[in-house]
Amino acid sequence: TSGVAIDFTGIPAGTKFIAIHFAGVSGNGTSNPLIQIGPAAAPETTGYHGSGVNQAGGTANYTTGFGINQASAASIFHGTILLFLENSAAFTWTCFGILGQSNGAAGNYVGGSKSLAAELTQVRITFVNGSDAFDAGVINVSYN
Repeated sequence: TSGVAIDFTGIPAGTKFIAIHFAGVSGNGTSNPLIQIGPAAAPETTGYHGSGVNQAGGTANYTTGFGINQASAASIFHGTILLFLENSAAFTWTCFGILGQSNGAAGNYVGGSKSLAAELTQVRITFVNGSDAFDAGVINVSYN
């Protein structure tokens, strides 16, 4: 991984389930990682409901994406975040995920929901501040 955002585009119509896999992922700053979803035009940046919890300390609500509340810039994430299509008429997706950190004894939990303007075709993994960058690891998606 590198850059300020990792984009997965071209997710086909009719997709009902997306898994986002993290293996050794870290960033170069202190901003929390963020998952944004969207239709063909662009990932949407408002209207998210939910929160992220770092079991070692810290909880935050997020409205600009599904947030992963990290303990420090040294956080290294492993695990999977799942997205499920809850309502196909309203394009509503729910999010649930558990990540473990290999840099220390900590776990991260994320949950939320988001209704889109149109059918989901892309997923973006970025940071809350929009300027931190990924500096290690691999992110991939699978869907059905």
